[in-house]
Amino acid sequence: MGVEQQYKNPIVEQRADPWVYKHKDGYYYFTGSVPEYDRIELRRSKTIQGLGEATPVTVWWKYDQGPMSANIWAPEIHFIDGKWYIYFAAARTAETREGLFDHRMFVLETDAENPLEGPWIEKGQIKTQWETFSLDATTFEHDGVRYLVWPQKDPDIVGNSNLYIAKMENPWTITGEQVMITTPEYDWEKIGFLVNEGPAVLKKNGKIFLAYSASATNHHYCIGLLVADEGSDLLKQSSWVKHPVPVFTTNAATGQYGPGHNSFTVSEDGTKDILIYHARNYKEIDGDPLYDPNRHTRAQEITWDLDGMPIFGVPVPDAKPVKN
Repeated sequence: MGVEQQYKNPIVEQRADPWVYKHKDGYYYFTGSVPEYDRIELRRSKTIQGLGEATPVTVWWKYDQGPMSANIWAPEIHFIDGKWYIYFAAARTAETREGLFDHRMFVLETDAENPLEGPWIEKGQIKTQWETFSLDATTFEHDGVRYLVWPQKDPDIVGNSNLYIAKMENPWTITGEQVMITTPEYDWEKIGFLVNEGPAVLKKNGKIFLAYSASATNHHYCIGLLVADEGSDLLKQSSWVKHPVPVFTTNAATGQYGPGHNSFTVSEDGTKDILIYHARNYKEIDGDPLYDPNRHTRAQEITWDLDGMPIFGVPVPDAKPVKN
């Protein structure tokens, strides 16, 4: 990448779909999918590297039955208007129907100063246009408007998930029209499954960058990028320009496979943009890759070109031994 890496990967072992948020209190707050898919954990540290040694606290457990009883996936933690929110996906069953899981999107809330202490209140399901497979909800604010971006199965479109955007009435309710901003169309988005998922937003240089992940969760998994001008109508599909090639992919030379489902944060001194993502350090997987636990959380710096566009580079090699 041409830059000296300040983090030793992996940051956190066996945590997929990682989300890192740096709060005004100076702590980095971390959550992600646990291999058992049965709970939501939080941890915090004053450094990104320190997240790996921080004590995880379970703030929510799945139910024994019902719509939040299976496959607890991809939690995100956000701080909105003085309260903490966790967005996550859950299902009634771990079984699939016609190749699709049964996930829906849910929200937790706490007004605790330290979210690790809770208590957390269930705000319910985020209702969308369809009662179909949906997950990986993320939220961001722009020009005083809060938006939700999420992947969902459109009953009339072939594939697993497209990305949608809508305004939010409050942190657990969308309002108005929901607009599709991307669907799997390139070959690299359709390997194994037709998937656009795991959105994450970074605002910089007069633009809104929306990273997302595509294809099956093995070594084909990769990160794509949508870009919108900050002055454009974000509820218009035409405002979002998709890069025709992925921006972050498997790199056999560095021993990193299937990098994806990222979030964005900043360095400890606030001067650098940091990509948080998961990847494995091997290619061959026994059985369904969703149940291989070794998608480890990793971090590395994003650099920027003269046009103000992000340079993701390649996933850097592991700097710490990992017991798989």
